[in-house]
Amino acid sequence: MTGRLHGKTALITGASRGIGRAIAEAFAREGAHLALNARDPDRLHEVATQLATQYGIRATAHACDITDRAAVQAMVQRIEADGAIDILVNNAGVHKARPFLEYSFEEFSQVLETNVYGVLHVTQFVLPGMIARRAGRVINLASTAGKGGTRNQSAYNASKHAVVGLTRCLALEMAAHQVLVNAICPWVVDTDMATSFISEHAAVLGIDAQQATANFVANVPLKRFIRPEEVAAVAVFLGSDESSYVNGQSWAVDGGYTMI
Repeated sequence: MTGRLHGKTALITGASRGIGRAIAEAFAREGAHLALNARDPDRLHEVATQLATQYGIRATAHACDITDRAAVQAMVQRIEADGAIDILVNNAGVHKARPFLEYSFEEFSQVLETNVYGVLHVTQFVLPGMIARRAGRVINLASTAGKGGTRNQSAYNASKHAVVGLTRCLALEMAAHQVLVNAICPWVVDTDMATSFISEHAAVLGIDAQQATANFVANVPLKRFIRPEEVAAVAVFLGSDESSYVNGQSWAVDGGYTMI
């Protein structure tokens, strides 16, 4: 442990698995206390208990659906009753692959509700405390899908473009309050979500998952998916004092994918 986040408290959404869990562990390793959010209370409690025991930090579980604005407000109030939220990581997200004309309105809305309005709800309730203290970091998990167009996932791309745009606007508004806002834009990360991502695209294209995986990997110079800890390392940097002059950026963690 190098202690880069020692004494800080981080609220991380979507923290029970995948990228969110990797970020939670990386933050705990650096000495941060954790307020963890996800929808599955049992899995979330398990992660919180494991990280608290392993790293000797405080980790609390706060299960709620971030699309429920009232539940989010209550969650933030509970966390802040025990102390300030120094770092917010908006990680929770969903993906649904469809050709544009095959999306139902409900499916498209579901993606936007979680990936955009979920970020809106959590951030609007956390920012006032950061503004009052004139200190804070907001780290939004966007995607390379927020930097360009791709086939058969217009709902996801639209949502992640919105997150990138929101990051830039908030960075400008919050700079006067010494609150830094940045985004991380990974390509495909080797998680459970990636497995379903591949399966959905394979079904749309009428190929098997193995071929879909090969097609995706062929498009990235490093020829592999991203490891969750590689995204978490960037989140640690953005949450630490090392990034004290980084603001409004959307960091591509993509093995060179967006260069080609």
